[in-house]
Amino acid sequence: MANRDYGQFCGLARTAEIIGQRWTLLILRDLLVGPRRYSDLAAGLPGIPSNLLSTRLKELEADGLVTREVRSGTDRAVVYAVTERGAELRPALDALSRWGAADMREPREGEIVTEASLISALRVASDGGSPPTKPVAFTVTAGDVVVHARGGDGVVEVGAGPADDADLVVTAGPGFRDLLAGAVDPASALAEGLVTVDGDRALLDDFVAIFHVPYRPGG
Repeated sequence: MANRDYGQFCGLARTAEIIGQRWTLLILRDLLVGPRRYSDLAAGLPGIPSNLLSTRLKELEADGLVTREVRSGTDRAVVYAVTERGAELRPALDALSRWGAADMREPREGEIVTEASLISALRVASDGGSPPTKPVAFTVTAGDVVVHARGGDGVVEVGAGPADDADLVVTAGPGFRDLLAGAVDPASALAEGLVTVDGDRALLDDFVAIFHVPYRPGG
């Protein structure tokens, strides 16, 4: 294992030693969404070399942030999951995600949206939005990725796959980020094709209020 030490008795230095390696934050992001098989992680992190994924998982296990588990029942697959210690990183990773998203507009060439990245993005966005008081369910599609979001009583839950009882299906198009940032209003977003919806169009206003992500360009 490569030397990761900074030689400083400092909490931030220790954190950087553990989670500051390339791909580590994204592995943790995916596992904070839910347990994953090795193949699931590899599929959700296109571009990561197999040997590097294996190395990072071993490091995270050694550091007590990730554990390997064997599923019970007929599915005896080995899955990776965050430990209680690893789960403590969620607020910090959400804050970093929110900071990074603040000056994002459109994907750069070659960038993709994955299931875990969309779930994470919507979860983080809901922290800065207005949680619904009445039950509502959404299905959100971005390319080949489909996730769902449910809200009610001031709580929002985001997960993989569609909502069978979705009140509104939102299909993201170019400029979806501008809609969530408030740079364009829902009616204009629909008229300009930034999103398409299936269901009660009035609920798009609620969707934007729940998943508001302010745009603050750097400079």
